[in-house]
Amino acid sequence: MRWEGNRESDNIEDRRDDGPSGGGGFGVGRRSIGIGAVVVALIGWGVFGINPMTTLGLLSGGAPQVQQPRQVPAHQPPANDQGAAFVATVLASTEDVWGQIFQQAGTRYVPPKLVLYRGVTPTACGTGQAAMGPFYCPADRKVYLDMDFFDTMSRQLGAPGAFARAYVVAHEVGHHVQNLEGISGKVDALRERLSQQQQNALSVRVELQADCYAGIWANHSQQAKHWLDQGDIESALNAASQIGDDTLQREQRGVVRPDSFTHGSSAQRVRWFTQGYKTGSVPACDTFRAQSL
Repeated sequence: MRWEGNRESDNIEDRRDDGPSGGGGFGVGRRSIGIGAVVVALIGWGVFGINPMTTLGLLSGGAPQVQQPRQVPAHQPPANDQGAAFVATVLASTEDVWGQIFQQAGTRYVPPKLVLYRGVTPTACGTGQAAMGPFYCPADRKVYLDMDFFDTMSRQLGAPGAFARAYVVAHEVGHHVQNLEGISGKVDALRERLSQQQQNALSVRVELQADCYAGIWANHSQQAKHWLDQGDIESALNAASQIGDDTLQREQRGVVRPDSFTHGSSAQRVRWFTQGYKTGSVPACDTFRAQSL
């Protein structure tokens, strides 16, 4: 991925030097949406998961429980920080892509802020922790990222590569797009009437659509910048496969339980990212009306 020299977003808050600031425990509200929350139940609530008792609420919404986070000084990353520059470049590209898509639809795209932090940080959804992995908080419209997660992806999950990391950012921005489209609110209203198993199935559709939206971003950014090689797409597909529910459950438990999936199988995650990448079309990412995932 030839990302150097492209525009970097100013919508970055760097809290990495602020130290632990969120208090102890998993003080996470019910409206965070993370790319890897299912891992929590598989590897000791570590790496990038959340408490399985609150997974459904975090993934598919629920009544907003907005908390006022402690004020944390926001500042830009240092100029010589390559990791932050990469994230800012990917975020800028998502702004360009979604800004154009929304404009063509006759609306205005309001980009999210992306917060870089270490360990824990206050959010409007509660205390964000690195163990949760990257996540989006609809209450404050911010994506939260502890960049140590990228090392976890490479070393523990078998998903290395710059574009695999870009896919993670684009997936979380996909949740922001869902929020702007009103999808999150519709899911909130629906989930209250569903059984646990039905809520799991709904969460899968939410996550697969975010994967598809990440594919849309990949499509449009490639058309604009020609910054991807075939190996980049393969690294994103590998990342999607490595964090499929069935793959994670098989590796950690030796047993696959489809009724407990909250993000989708490896094949499903690959399929929906590919769907977005090949079509570049928002209507093509309507996982909620798809008869087969």
